[in-house]
Amino acid sequence: MTDETSNSYLRRLGVWDGAAIVVGGVIGGGIFRTPATVAKQTGAGLPLLTLWAIGGLLTLAGVLCYGELGARRPQAGGIYIYLREAFGSLPAFLFGWTMALINYPGSVAAVATTFADYFCHACGLTDVWVKPSAVGAIVFIVGVNLFGIRAGAWMQNLFTILKLAAIAMLVVVGLALAHGHFGRVLAVDTAHPVPSGAWIGALLPVLFAYGGFHYLNDLAGEVRDPQRTLPRALAMGMIGVVVCYLLVNVAYLTGLGHAGLAASIAPAADVMSNIFGARGATLMAIGIACSTFGYCSIAIAGGARVLQTMGADGMFFRSVGRIDPRWRAPQIALAVLGAWAIVLILTGTFDQLLDYTTVGEWLGHAFGIATLFWYRRRFADQPLPYRVPWYPVIPFVFVATVFGVIVATVISKPQDAGMSLLIIALGIPVYAVWRYWERRRTG
Repeated sequence: MTDETSNSYLRRLGVWDGAAIVVGGVIGGGIFRTPATVAKQTGAGLPLLTLWAIGGLLTLAGVLCYGELGARRPQAGGIYIYLREAFGSLPAFLFGWTMALINYPGSVAAVATTFADYFCHACGLTDVWVKPSAVGAIVFIVGVNLFGIRAGAWMQNLFTILKLAAIAMLVVVGLALAHGHFGRVLAVDTAHPVPSGAWIGALLPVLFAYGGFHYLNDLAGEVRDPQRTLPRALAMGMIGVVVCYLLVNVAYLTGLGHAGLAASIAPAADVMSNIFGARGATLMAIGIACSTFGYCSIAIAGGARVLQTMGADGMFFRSVGRIDPRWRAPQIALAVLGAWAIVLILTGTFDQLLDYTTVGEWLGHAFGIATLFWYRRRFADQPLPYRVPWYPVIPFVFVATVFGVIVATVISKPQDAGMSLLIIALGIPVYAVWRYWERRRTG
């Protein structure tokens, strides 16, 4: 897309804006809860930290690949664009069907509800205010983004700073609780013995906690000098996330010990409560509320760009593909995505949807990065300021690992994985009907 036409995006995002989007898209509410789940599947602090380091390295491998893909096709839509060019319209539609219509609004609904839980706790409101607060957050975020990416970026940058401040506070308090006894980090948890090798299965929730790094590619049509900015922003943001995640887990282990972390429902609040009591838990609730609110902002902005691109391609309602000529924002797509997320909140169906679409999301990542092999063959001589180092090792390792995780998921959770694959398969007849309807309408 070019900047000259009124039905196009404007390139207004710089390196720091992009890095903030990466940080905000990955760090939502997962790091405040997932470490407890991982601790239950490990037997000591060392394998737990090793898993978070491995997950970080694998995600960095994916980010390096996304940097080249974004530089090759700096357009809104991200993976949808790559799949459409490399594998055709059907795989691209199935990705959009799974993500833009189910996973994006489902994740927004889930995280907005998490935001509302902590927001109400911090404000002393009863549970009756949770759903109204979640709906209000989505309406506010959509409203700000209607005025273009610059307005959304200012809001996102603010909440990225706030969430990093919350993480810094958590790390400082966790390390302060250690009182020099860093042996707790590596201590074996005799209260929760785990069979040898069983902790490898805990890599799945770790990878899910690292998810969300693709949102910047969804917004690539609004990045300045994308061939250089996208790789830099992706790398800066993801390295920052890995460092934060490792430090937070060290803080959990030093503050609670492995057994305490495995037994905790809300480890971040428990760490803060150990020093500041109820006020500490309230302070942490505010920090988590800021973190989850920021994630919702990015997911809505990125998901709307995928919907808009599908609409412009004729893979969704044509009106959704319209970009407002004044604010250069996909206003109809934003409204559709926000409205559908609100429906999921009010009906309470988002948790099951997310369980059923997780495999589809990571399949999308695997096939999206696999398009890099096609681009390298088809456009071997295309000049680029950035290419994935150690090609083809890095993309191959990422794709192979993701498929391995998916196989492990199918074995451990056959019902959820089966439903995920069924949802993807249901997109095939929908695609056929939609293409037939489009031919009739345009023919």
